[in-house]
Amino acid sequence: MSFTAPIPIIGASHVPGLRLDPDWHRKSVFYEVMVRSFVDSNGDGFGDFQGLTSRLDYLQWLGIDGIWVPPFFQSPLKDGGYDVSDYQAVLPEYGTIDDFKHFVSEAHARNMRVMIDLPINHTSDQHPWFLASREDPEGPYGDFYVWRDTDEGYPNVRIIFVDTETSNWAFDSVRRQFYWHRFFSHQPDLNFENPAVHDAVYDIVRFWYDLGVDGVRLDAIPYLYESEEGNGESEPATHQFVRDLRRMVDDEYPGRVLIAEANQWPAETAEYFGTAEEPECHMAFDFPTMPRIFYSLRAQNASELQRVLAEQVEVPPGAAWGVFLRNHDELTLEMVSEEYRQAMYGWYAYDPRMRSNVGIRRRLASLLDNSRAELELANALLLSLPGSPFLYYGDEIGMGDNIWLDDRDASRTPMQWSPDRNAGFSTADPGKLFLPPVQSLVYHYTSVNVEAQMAQASSLLNWMRSVLHVRRQHPVFGLGTITVLETDNESVLAFVRSYGGDGTYHGPKEEHVLCVFSFSHNPVHVTIDAPDWSGAALHDLFGGGQFPTIADDGRFSLTFGTQSFYWLHIGSQA
Repeated sequence: MSFTAPIPIIGASHVPGLRLDPDWHRKSVFYEVMVRSFVDSNGDGFGDFQGLTSRLDYLQWLGIDGIWVPPFFQSPLKDGGYDVSDYQAVLPEYGTIDDFKHFVSEAHARNMRVMIDLPINHTSDQHPWFLASREDPEGPYGDFYVWRDTDEGYPNVRIIFVDTETSNWAFDSVRRQFYWHRFFSHQPDLNFENPAVHDAVYDIVRFWYDLGVDGVRLDAIPYLYESEEGNGESEPATHQFVRDLRRMVDDEYPGRVLIAEANQWPAETAEYFGTAEEPECHMAFDFPTMPRIFYSLRAQNASELQRVLAEQVEVPPGAAWGVFLRNHDELTLEMVSEEYRQAMYGWYAYDPRMRSNVGIRRRLASLLDNSRAELELANALLLSLPGSPFLYYGDEIGMGDNIWLDDRDASRTPMQWSPDRNAGFSTADPGKLFLPPVQSLVYHYTSVNVEAQMAQASSLLNWMRSVLHVRRQHPVFGLGTITVLETDNESVLAFVRSYGGDGTYHGPKEEHVLCVFSFSHNPVHVTIDAPDWSGAALHDLFGGGQFPTIADDGRFSLTFGTQSFYWLHIGSQA
């Protein structure tokens, strides 16, 4: 399958200059792609870097600015690659270091950045560091992990995987001691009290930046340090380590970025941005907003989402939130009340097989019952929120999931490229595939695939491409502020994105866009209060259609169909 990319291609030789743009990460739409799930180039049943590289034209055509690649390192794959056994080697099924370098070069040639995932809190228990640590407690790696004679340390630290782990300590039969792990027992935590661990992590980061990587996602960053008095999350020493790492990156790799994966409330997560004087990460994922989008879709009530957005924490200049609907993990419900959580389970995970840990292991289309209206509404909201959107591979075509697969594999099935054998993912015998493609009635790969949707002008794929390209034309979405507006209907969310301009764009120096979303399952009429925009003209961002001017008292009305939205440009005021 070939793709024609109408977007002008910028040569790889120009990329180093682009890296000096301090706001590139704030302007980007990212696409998370599991290497093993995307394209199998050699027929062994596993996706690989050569296959991913062969589809870069597709991602460029779609309108993607950056590619986030979850762990692809050498690993026993007991936790989808987040259990690393060698940070400087590519898993053989995925290819070689040279294949990775070629992928980065080809992505850069298409003006797309590459972000990788680094699980630095822990390693696999098969990592040479851990094997040496358990065999030789007095050797150079003896203190690389957290060892104790008993399992009674750090009593205030919660267990994260409550459905699989009963303790954060595990006994090692070789060293005859207990080791600390915040996640699975086969993932021992590194000991960040040891300066040698800092040096090792720095060397890993340098290794991948030297290969051309543009950004590093710091997986599970709050858990690096523990203390007897604390809860083991975001300890002061953890923030100091991140500040030191940021200083190294700024000094040695200007223009590259760090993104924090901290599943915490906005005020706590925002601490990983640091301050203007002492910066930490350039980006951080916004976890609390995501479940409230799904809650609003079913409750037909935007008040909780409105409250969260109105309370968005100020971040230092140049920092950005990473916003998302779905990713490779479960839809986490840690940031909601028990009542809220049970409501979400009732709406979205009525079958216990749909649940995992404290969350829901389903894809976007499955969560939304394949409703085109809800898919468009949710994606339009995502793409208009403050921060850089992260899309999950296959969601642009409405791929389904397979809850009969183990754990998180339910939503990590092969990408559906065509109605052909193995969904066009691989030429291998179907029995050799790492996971089977989705074959359920509604989401079967013979009907839900890229080839079919590219040929249909009204498909979800072509709609997504259209919205992404409209968004790209308006820097207000990536760089602007947000002002939440009052409405007289609890089913409607309204906010204004504003950007003052910095002279780097050929568009308007100042831009304001009104974004309005109706979560109601029925048509509604709403009055919006926008006192700062009295007398301003409105027109549709997609077709340019004119809307009624905002009244002198700042109030105006809109009518919505079922679960729909508007992006309206706010023109000059009378």
